[in-house]
Amino acid sequence: MPTAFLVLLAIGWEGMARALHNPLIPGVEDVAQALGAILSDGSFVSQMAVTLQRVALGFVLAFVVALIAGIGMGRSRKLQQFLEPAILIGLTVPGLVWALLCIIWFGMSLISSTLAVALGIAPALTLSVAQGIRSVNADLVEMAGVFQLSWLARLRLLWFPTLVPFLLSGTRLGLSLAWKVIVLVEVFGLSSGVGYQLNTEFSSQNVAAVLAWTLAFAAVMAVLEYGVIGSLERRATRWKRVATV
Repeated sequence: MPTAFLVLLAIGWEGMARALHNPLIPGVEDVAQALGAILSDGSFVSQMAVTLQRVALGFVLAFVVALIAGIGMGRSRKLQQFLEPAILIGLTVPGLVWALLCIIWFGMSLISSTLAVALGIAPALTLSVAQGIRSVNADLVEMAGVFQLSWLARLRLLWFPTLVPFLLSGTRLGLSLAWKVIVLVEVFGLSSGVGYQLNTEFSSQNVAAVLAWTLAFAAVMAVLEYGVIGSLERRATRWKRVATV
């Protein structure tokens, strides 16, 4: 079904391009040629590697902060009430704002991209972790106390199995937000990466190249989010599907 949708999308786009005869709406063949060019000369691989590095650094920072804050919010009502305004602000502020502020404050550096990504995805990750902590069965927690299980045993047998699905779900959501933020940072303040290349092609009004970079970038995102993370999430939640048979 996804393939059928993509084929219909390509046919519809080609029909629109031929009907309008507008140089700003290139045909499928022009986009394919531009896509082949950026893949064959290695520019996409090198620029995508730079973007992935920035996303990875920002994600690791956000994940560490979210894990600490989320566990605290899940275990403490007072801490949850204290951090709720910060989470709400973080969820409502657009990624564009974080991108612009970090560029203004830290300039064209790795720090600006790392912090912009972290600020953009940490609130959603924190909520996922907090929900996972609150979903732990209270009876199991009491039973672990009765049997005097060590903290390592509780982590391995109780907390970790419950948290994994929430962490993976939060990871998928966080990555989907991270892509948007990093592209904005690269468009407005950096001289490398996929966002920078999109901005360069936009400046020269090369729509075919803009679409080619977008399609290649989207393909990598889809592989990571639905192929890698999605596969891990399905493995981690197999027990849920078995329990409902």
